[in-house]
Amino acid sequence: MQNPLTTNPPSRVLVIDTCLNACQAAVSQGGGVVASRSEPMSRGHQERLAPMIREVMTNAGLGFADLDRIGVTVGPGSFTGLRVGLAFAKGLALALGCPCVGIGALEALAASEADGADCAAVIDAGRGRVFLQLFSAKLLLIRHALTGPDVMDLDVANARLLEVFPQGDFTLIGPGAALLAGAWPCARLLPRDVPETAALIRLAGAAPDVPARPLYLRAPDATPKAMRGV
Repeated sequence: MQNPLTTNPPSRVLVIDTCLNACQAAVSQGGGVVASRSEPMSRGHQERLAPMIREVMTNAGLGFADLDRIGVTVGPGSFTGLRVGLAFAKGLALALGCPCVGIGALEALAASEADGADCAAVIDAGRGRVFLQLFSAKLLLIRHALTGPDVMDLDVANARLLEVFPQGDFTLIGPGAALLAGAWPCARLLPRDVPETAALIRLAGAAPDVPARPLYLRAPDATPKAMRGV
């Protein structure tokens, strides 16, 4: 039986990921990745993103007018990074007249692992907190979300894990996975820094045509100048 999420996916998809500590872009044709780039960086996405996208499009042998869809990670993650990627993706989609769909960073991390186990995607949110989302075992390349994405203290996160995965048999994946690993000796630890570009392509192709919007789960760490000293 076919999964309706993967029936007749868009053929030529560009994906952009700037939410975490990397700048990534990839292009698919016929469902497979034909060109991709990923460069670790904590800042500087704005300067690198446009040249990187030109490179992957050239390597794929495609023109921008050939694209059927653009997918972009929308968070949670770096406020600056996700805004850079989202603004670029939406502007390009508007110019090309094609859909721009959002990809959750936690969902993309979970989709990057093919071990078939239940999964907890974790990103370090700073100040003793994590972004957390839980997923069931993999089914036809798309995981089923058991919880929504959320931000919480470490003790609350461990309580959530105990509630959903009481046997402790699951995979911890993501750049914040090590923050929770000590409480779960039976869990498999995969401290992946960024999602796989192949996972981003799959999720972008399966996403409904709903305009991408940022996923903010906490207030920014930076304080506006007008509020300093108040």
